[in-house]
Amino acid sequence: MSITNESLLALEQELTFSSFSRADAFRLGGLINEESAKYPAPLATEIVINGLVVYRYFQDGALPDSELWLERKRNAVELMQMASLRFGCWLEENGETLESRKLNPDDFAPGGGGMPIILKGTGVIGSVCVSGEPNHLDDHAIVTTAMKRLLAEKQ
Repeated sequence: MSITNESLLALEQELTFSSFSRADAFRLGGLINEESAKYPAPLATEIVINGLVVYRYFQDGALPDSELWLERKRNAVELMQMASLRFGCWLEENGETLESRKLNPDDFAPGGGGMPIILKGTGVIGSVCVSGEPNHLDDHAIVTTAMKRLLAEKQ
């Protein structure tokens, strides 16, 4: 599957929850840590629900600047109500840049690693962001795989 705005929208729709609690955030954080063991670099993880950071963990060796990347990814998810990677695809497909949209590149990261937490019938209630892998597509894969696992557990 190629990565397009359309394919990422479909993934966001697939990863929509009927409910999402702080306990779910804690479990999702654990699943992210399990999934990240398959990848080379240590991760920083942040989960936000309704503006409140409910989970945050920096694995041993995670770089301090990961905190800034988490913020940039969260900003992208919150502003555009979509995955940070989809925001990057959306910009590219529309011939836009952060600058052309009057957005400061120091404040937004339109790449992989940030996913919206979407509730059926409600919409976006928060975000799940990771940072640390050398390839931002790996950050995206870790988050989405963990979200799929949590959804399967909740069924």
